[in-house]
Amino acid sequence: MDKFILSCESTSDLKKEHLDERNISYICNHYFLNEVEHVEDFGTSIPLSEFYQLMEDGVITKTSQINTVDYIEYFEKFLKEGKDVLHLTLSSGLSGTYNAALLAKEELDQKYPDRKLYIIDSLNASSGFGMVVDKVADLRDAKKTIDEVKEMTEANKLKVNAWFFTTDLTYFIRGGRVSKTSGYLGKMLHICPLLNVDKEGHLIPREKVLGKKKVLSRIVEVMKERVLNHADYDDICYISHSACLEDAELLKKMVEAAFPKLKAKVQILDIGTTIGSHTGPGTVALFFIGDERTE
Repeated sequence: MDKFILSCESTSDLKKEHLDERNISYICNHYFLNEVEHVEDFGTSIPLSEFYQLMEDGVITKTSQINTVDYIEYFEKFLKEGKDVLHLTLSSGLSGTYNAALLAKEELDQKYPDRKLYIIDSLNASSGFGMVVDKVADLRDAKKTIDEVKEMTEANKLKVNAWFFTTDLTYFIRGGRVSKTSGYLGKMLHICPLLNVDKEGHLIPREKVLGKKKVLSRIVEVMKERVLNHADYDDICYISHSACLEDAELLKKMVEAAFPKLKAKVQILDIGTTIGSHTGPGTVALFFIGDERTE
């Protein structure tokens, strides 16, 4: 078996303790609060509850992707030690970090021709990205080689399904995902858009659902339609949220009721500052293994 470094970005929205426990290395993104730059450090310097409150108070958020220079410095420390690296990035449909990592690979491949540096586009976001990372860690722990892990991950990553809804359209309007006119009407009618990540890794609006109660029911229906083994599903399931824990906990109860073998297996995670800078508070996401994304 060849030993290698498994690596990802902070945008996987897995907990730092979880990454450390599973021996997964990571590189952190950056975000801005009113033009002041911060490191996405899993809520260590600025608790996520405080971050989302600042957004509600009107603080303007922006993000800064990891660039090629950052990646070269990050990868090289492993390559210098004679280690191979398999790194996963946030979806190329949402960020340029995949392309930045590829440019770093091009330069480092010439400098370290005897080492392997593989870059995989997760084609997912938030804890959907994290779910891909966890599946890769399972393969590594099962003593698969770096080439076997790369091949199996590329073949199966689109089976990670990601569905989102929001109860606050403010930040989707600001980011251009919802027009101002549609957003104004949506707020009046209490519309909660249901979105998913498509096969190219883009976040796509799929349905307009009236009210939180109905969108919660609908997202569980979607899971029933697409999940692996249907009612007998007992694989990994994550729910992420941005400052709406009650909604996430309610969804967890509904998922566990629909899929009895998941009882006490569903994990609730926070949407971090990079993804959260664009979704704002009030977003809930559901991730599971299911039919391969073909849309």
